[in-house]
Amino acid sequence: MNRNILNGPTGEQAEARFALRITALLNESSQSLPNDVTERLRVARQNALQHAQGARTAAAKPVVATSGLSWVRSKFFASAGGPSGSDTPAWWSKLVTVLPLAVLVVGLLAIQELHSSRLISTAADIDAALLADDLPPDAYQDPGFLEFLKRPAVQE
Repeated sequence: MNRNILNGPTGEQAEARFALRITALLNESSQSLPNDVTERLRVARQNALQHAQGARTAAAKPVVATSGLSWVRSKFFASAGGPSGSDTPAWWSKLVTVLPLAVLVVGLLAIQELHSSRLISTAADIDAALLADDLPPDAYQDPGFLEFLKRPAVQE
């Protein structure tokens, strides 16, 4: 194997060397710049450092997330003229928390009632059609009649 590959610099070492070379070249060329350019560069460097420091302190501050429920409570109490924030009464806080669950349960019960009433209505329509037909009651006990009902109706 090639010794340069085994003993060569790692990626971080190569980046550090490259950064040192660039820094040295910039320092050499900055000696020949006019005074007003170096002053503008110094001011720009200070502004960049202040901006970076401000970004670091903003990132270090904890972000407090509020839930939508607390926002709704505070807006409701503010519009109703009542207390806001943590001064809300315990019973009202519990009511606001349980209210969505109660609405969900009532909705599910209404859906179940609607579904069962439709099933009952459909069964009643079928029973009425069978009872209104001109068949004698003994026909319903005949095994051949069940086979007749299973066959598709022939349209004339």
